[in-house]
Amino acid sequence: MQASFRLEIDPPAPGDGRSGGAGAPVKPRVRPFARMGIMALLASSLMGAPIAMADEESDWSEIEVAGERVEPRETKRFFVDMVRTIGGNSRMLDTFVVVTRGVRPGPTLCLTAGIHGDEVNGIEVAHRVYASTSADELSGTLIAVPAVNMPGLRSGSRYLPDRRDLNRAFPGNPKGSLASRLAHTLYEGVIRHCDALIDLHTGSASRTNLPQIRTDLESEAAYSMARSFGVGVVLAGRGPSGSLRRAVLDGGVPSVIYEAGGPLRFEENEIALGVEGVRNVMAEMQMIAETPEHKPSEVYRKTTWVRANDVIGVFLSERKPGDYVKEGDVLGTVTDPLTEETAEVLAPRDGRIIGMAVPQMVLPGYGLFNLGFDPE
Repeated sequence: MQASFRLEIDPPAPGDGRSGGAGAPVKPRVRPFARMGIMALLASSLMGAPIAMADEESDWSEIEVAGERVEPRETKRFFVDMVRTIGGNSRMLDTFVVVTRGVRPGPTLCLTAGIHGDEVNGIEVAHRVYASTSADELSGTLIAVPAVNMPGLRSGSRYLPDRRDLNRAFPGNPKGSLASRLAHTLYEGVIRHCDALIDLHTGSASRTNLPQIRTDLESEAAYSMARSFGVGVVLAGRGPSGSLRRAVLDGGVPSVIYEAGGPLRFEENEIALGVEGVRNVMAEMQMIAETPEHKPSEVYRKTTWVRANDVIGVFLSERKPGDYVKEGDVLGTVTDPLTEETAEVLAPRDGRIIGMAVPQMVLPGYGLFNLGFDPE
């Protein structure tokens, strides 16, 4: 059976506040074609069924993103006014967007990175993807926001200048906190165009993650994206309240997070895997004429943190991300530098290390190893 879809753009009505800046809070809204289209694309592709795109290229017209019009066969790069101030726009908060409108009809894939300003691997993943994507060979539209949190990127911080986490503020409110206002502008001006979204992250401060995909396994389309990405590890979860991933999923659009490596450094292996994974998803969605690599994935619905237990000291690891461990295995040690007493950190059960702390001083209760167990 042949699946088909037609992409339709729902432009904002004048003055409704959905292109960013001032306006009343708007509940996340999803165009029916977005939800049906990506489901048909991903599900049909995985079943090997052909996909019928819009019949006439004449139906393929411009798209408007954050007030900028982009024509078919065009790539446009521009800054988005994230917050309006009395004296005009505050450029220190503006973010950069790259929109490539393909020569042929197709879905709209959004890439976001740098929501946490210190997580730079994803910024380079997004850069390599949009830099290598030509409008002449693209079916559909690629929207990349490579550094959402520009102030955090400039200062090397996870947070915004007001110390709020932008990834706990979506879909946002134009009259709320700074984080909520930025989230609202990005969501309404850019993200609402997405038929699917890939959000790029790393481990947080002093931690590193095995390359992995996180998504809601109850969403067939999101699960299809996760398998198509092909990094070998998939974790179940909708994400915390206020995260971009959860807001988009709640709006009915499939989204996944790629987590790989640690903050404040560029890691070539993690970046290369991310670029390959994004292009695999684009190929599966038939946006580019490439053959996606289908790699088996371990799916973890259960994870647990192994924590420092009643000890203060220097943590040293004897394991690395990706290692398989057995119950009772020594994962590392914590040594009190004053008394020189050492406590072993033991695996509480069989599992695989999907994330861990780097060597550092730790306090009681600090999360040292994130174990995935009982894979599917």
